[in-house]
Amino acid sequence: MKKNSAAFFALLCCLLAASGTVIAENPFITDQFTADPTARVFNGKVYVYPSHDILAKEGMGRPGWFCMEDYHVFSSANLTDWTDHGVIVTQTKVDWVDASTYSMWAPDCIEKNGKYYFYFPAGVKKEYGRGSGVGVAIAEKPEGPYIPQPAPIKNLHGIDPNIFIDKDGQAYIYWAMGNISGAKLTDDLLELASEPQIIAEMPKEGLKEGPFLFERNGIYYMTYPHVQNKIERLEYAIGDNPMGPFKFTGVIMDESPTNCWTNHQSIVEYNQQWYLFYHHNDISPQFDKNRSIRVDSLFFNADGTIKKVTPTLRGVGLMAATKKLQLDRYTAISGEGASIAFLDTLDKHQGWQAIMDKPGAWFRYNSVDFGKKKLKKVTVNALSAAGGVIEIRIDKLDGPVIAVVTIPKHTGWTEVTAKVSKKTTGVHNLFAVSKDKPVAIDWLSFE
Repeated sequence: MKKNSAAFFALLCCLLAASGTVIAENPFITDQFTADPTARVFNGKVYVYPSHDILAKEGMGRPGWFCMEDYHVFSSANLTDWTDHGVIVTQTKVDWVDASTYSMWAPDCIEKNGKYYFYFPAGVKKEYGRGSGVGVAIAEKPEGPYIPQPAPIKNLHGIDPNIFIDKDGQAYIYWAMGNISGAKLTDDLLELASEPQIIAEMPKEGLKEGPFLFERNGIYYMTYPHVQNKIERLEYAIGDNPMGPFKFTGVIMDESPTNCWTNHQSIVEYNQQWYLFYHHNDISPQFDKNRSIRVDSLFFNADGTIKKVTPTLRGVGLMAATKKLQLDRYTAISGEGASIAFLDTLDKHQGWQAIMDKPGAWFRYNSVDFGKKKLKKVTVNALSAAGGVIEIRIDKLDGPVIAVVTIPKHTGWTEVTAKVSKKTTGVHNLFAVSKDKPVAIDWLSFE
């Protein structure tokens, strides 16, 4: 890239950087579509580098298919409050990318010697061959600004790059294109240092993509999405060398129960807990090419095998009671009378509502931090055409009642405030229980 072009791109990234904060349940980014999350721990924070789904239309991508033109990066120190740092790479500002392809698929990022190397796939211009190449953009900070290299990595044709630096300092790159392949990288992380090698021990049948390799206790885990039947599930194989041989070991996450055709993963340890980052089509249930990223806790058995992860709506992290708690991102609900629905079916990015339409219906929301000082009142944004009453309880369904909220008759959303009757500090599970008439809740918050 020419110097003046690189400087312009750096300035553009700074101007586009956002300071918006997103409160996390699952999905933890809701103001835009995101997919293929690669999570990394840099400087005591978790940074997530996803792809960015947009809706294709005539003249912009292929209608009815995946469409991606740029990348954002998000960060969090507590896995609850996420900051969007804005666009870091866009296809129109990379010299070698064919900007008509809208195919900026799953990326990755790695740190070495105080610099951050962002790897991204995209369709290449004719002079660089055909299909997809993988490029590198470099920054001084995890959030950028990132300066793309003038050409893609030579002799690498594929998508979904993943970078792994072993304990001896050797860096490896993995990618997908029909099969999963890998190679060593040079010390500057910009070129292949060995011939590409197919990771031959993967399943023979069905699509395999999205490699993500990590090491734990001397075991190398090669994880990947695989179409065993009709849609992707997350699987893994283990070995004692970054290039294998690997042995198929098990399933990390089953196929989507709502038929989202893709999934894509990364696995990271943060503050002595392991997490699985993945995606689903929560905000676009009828069109699985617009996806949203999620995170759930991941655990290992004593022999090093991975316990299967069941997706949750609640997600991870403590939620402060003073935040707007979204009961629709529940931990559990009653068997009857409790359900969720979109607040606005024409703008699903607004999220969901928790509906209790029978007496005794309830929602449970785990891990709420009430802090050290007594909170005096609770505000509920609710709707009840007939007027209703809800009880806020803690710890268990028949646990202490800390507030009773009477929702007035109203056909629109109304913020109702009630006193907190019992001093509550520390971390508790929270229950909202309907006492009589149907009630819908958007959010509740203590102060």
